[in-house]
Amino acid sequence: MPNHSSLFTKPGSLLVFTSLLLPIAHSQAETLQVQSPDSRITVLLSDDGDVPGYSVKFDNETILNNSRLGLVFKQLPAFGAGFDIQSSQTQSVNQTWEQPWGERQFITDQHNELSVVFKNEQDYQFTVRFRVFNDGLGFRYEVNPHKNIEQVDIVDEETEFALASDATAWWIPARGWNRYEYIYETTPVSAIDRVHTPFTVRLPTGTHVSIHEAALVDYAAFTLDKGRDNTLKTDLTPWCDGIRVKTAAPFKSSWRTIQIADDATGLLNSDLILNLNEPNKLGDVSWVEPGKYVGIWWAMHVNEKTWGSGEKHGATTEETKRYIDFAAKYGFDGVLVEGWNEGWDGSWFHNGDVFSFTKSYPDFDLPALAQYARDKGVRLVGHHETSGSVTNYRNQMADAFDLYEKMGIRQVKTGYVADGGDIKRIDANGIVRHEWHDGQFMANEYLHSVLEAAQRKISINTHEPIKDTGLRRTYPNWITREGARGQEFNAWGSPPNPPEHTAVLPYTRMLSGPMDFTPGIFNLAPYGLHAENRVQTTLAKQLALYVVLYSPIQMAADLPRHYENNLPAFQFIRDVPADWQQSIALAGEVGDYVVFARKERDGDDWYLGGLTDENPRVVEIKTDFLDADRVYDMQVYQDGAKADWRDHPYEMSIFRKPVRKGESLSLRMATSGGVAIRFKLQK
Repeated sequence: MPNHSSLFTKPGSLLVFTSLLLPIAHSQAETLQVQSPDSRITVLLSDDGDVPGYSVKFDNETILNNSRLGLVFKQLPAFGAGFDIQSSQTQSVNQTWEQPWGERQFITDQHNELSVVFKNEQDYQFTVRFRVFNDGLGFRYEVNPHKNIEQVDIVDEETEFALASDATAWWIPARGWNRYEYIYETTPVSAIDRVHTPFTVRLPTGTHVSIHEAALVDYAAFTLDKGRDNTLKTDLTPWCDGIRVKTAAPFKSSWRTIQIADDATGLLNSDLILNLNEPNKLGDVSWVEPGKYVGIWWAMHVNEKTWGSGEKHGATTEETKRYIDFAAKYGFDGVLVEGWNEGWDGSWFHNGDVFSFTKSYPDFDLPALAQYARDKGVRLVGHHETSGSVTNYRNQMADAFDLYEKMGIRQVKTGYVADGGDIKRIDANGIVRHEWHDGQFMANEYLHSVLEAAQRKISINTHEPIKDTGLRRTYPNWITREGARGQEFNAWGSPPNPPEHTAVLPYTRMLSGPMDFTPGIFNLAPYGLHAENRVQTTLAKQLALYVVLYSPIQMAADLPRHYENNLPAFQFIRDVPADWQQSIALAGEVGDYVVFARKERDGDDWYLGGLTDENPRVVEIKTDFLDADRVYDMQVYQDGAKADWRDHPYEMSIFRKPVRKGESLSLRMATSGGVAIRFKLQK
């Protein structure tokens, strides 16, 4: 039977569509091919041996050997052995779409698509849809309606990623006591067990690959299990009863994604995950407001205040007014307040059922503070901590969001502090069940909170979340989330985040989407320079995080007095935007260092952030990203000559000089150091 050649968009066209009807071939394998628009990535899809499978090449390099495709059902024949290619369709797309907020305003979606229908002798059909971009590919399963298909329970997924060779991998373990809050390991692929995604590897040739998923809706997230010969297999996160996905036909899985790049920075410049999500479903989202905030948060982590009531209670009316005054004075958009509502006393981590999301502690006057904030030109940022008791939260959610809408609160930080498999729900029979953060039940629960909030024009910042899969495109009020080891581990974690941590995150966790890391700690050693718990960076690196670790809402996480004690360095946090016209990764290696340049949305200025691991380094870059024939005032915040994170973390050099497009810059970074630059256009 014939092979089908690569697909290309015709000049001047948006969409090219072709339909191919192929007979089932039991005696001869069928192979179909689809390439990226630039022809560098080739995907081969076959039914060799009556087993669906695919392989991937990048230029002349085999990235994935033949890898199985398949789903295993409780009620139906497994999609796998015995299924042959029946028909296929192809199309090519080349279009540009606009983000209402994001790391870049306009995104190009250019891909070639191949959808293939597999069928067995009992006339069951499954579709596998591939989309191949210049920066990688995605594929998903689509189960078509059938007279014998009603309830569908998926008990396993057979999808493989058969790496052609061993490789260096950066990973965190999956399905453990924690969620995603681990320090990243660096090992050969052959040494891993079960890992979360994004899962990033560097092949021996230098090609970089990251495996993840996109558009996770009403489905279970997957982790990756290590099999034989560097083959990775998807492992869907189960319900408490062991079923992986409970659904009905027709249904679609999330997209399984493979980002591919020549080097590490190529991964950072990819838009693959967003492009595989559906367009905005909320309509006008002008009410979603990127910006910067401060908050009553870090004081609890360093034991100056408490979440619960008492003499050290942080969320009091007077303390909140003090933060509102600080925000108004220095140009911040919001003030986060944690611990304002009843339920924080005692062992709140283990007793989320006692939280009220509408009743304040007596020393916190919510209506008065909301009005006080509005009068000062800032907003309160709401907070809902569930401690994983999601039924208690769902029962109060509508009233809680109604209250916030009435108070003029436009952003809410939600929390799901609970061990990895200890999300507590109460089923229809009143029985307590325990679920995983990234199973199908919680995928739906997180999205439910986002949709409920959208009805009140409220944006959601989810902590202890399900993994990001690009749903911010479809639901732009899902403005950011946590989903990795954040700043708070430096206050009490054992151990705190090591110097390389933020040099790994851009190439792993950040490939999935924005992160509320909470940067900007100025008192780097609250218990002394030689205490275990301290921030293992220089001060300049804390500034660089605002550019490197993208989020449309950024927190200045430290206490107000620490900023007012160092106003020259604080100026960069005041200046740096949280919404961008363009973002470009300029240089970097996974776990070693990274340099980003970003241009402000609706403005002329550029910003640069660079950071390194425990090794000092000098990175040479060119200012080719600047606009031509313009002069910029380059305002530099970099490590001083004697700076190092252990003994001289505060040593910083602040200076300015004129610069133009195309000039060379030497970015000097100390041990666990960094550099932050504002390029202010001279009028």
